[in-house]
Amino acid sequence: MSEDQAATTDGTPKHLWVIGILALLWNSMGAYDYLMTQTQNEGYMSNFTPEQLEFFYGFPTWLVAFWALAVWGGVLAAVLLLLRKKLAVAVFLGSFLCMTVTAIRNYGFADGMEAMGGGVSLFMAVLIFIFALLLWVYARAMANKGVLR
Repeated sequence: MSEDQAATTDGTPKHLWVIGILALLWNSMGAYDYLMTQTQNEGYMSNFTPEQLEFFYGFPTWLVAFWALAVWGGVLAAVLLLLRKKLAVAVFLGSFLCMTVTAIRNYGFADGMEAMGGGVSLFMAVLIFIFALLLWVYARAMANKGVLR
């Protein structure tokens, strides 16, 4: 099946809908985590140790701002991708860069690995990094092919 055959009637490749919906779900999980942490939702935060709570609640304001830009930017970029807007490329990149700043601070300059339990936490941070990077690369490729306007 050629790419033309794999496109919907408006010329959008079917994979854009799959990637876009998965990106929206993935980034919505991050936004949910951000919202529950920032509102200190008792039910959600009861899953963490006192050391982890101290780590989360000790984030400086600038880091919370970067975290917010990363997660809500990811949600917005996924919506823009589904709307076939070229702006998705820049928003995915901004989200990726903000996420990178938060990860560098938490794992390079703070005790994030120790507070969050070591390898599993680092694995998740790397996974988030890879997904964010791949979403930006995908959006850029779709823009270069003229799928995004």
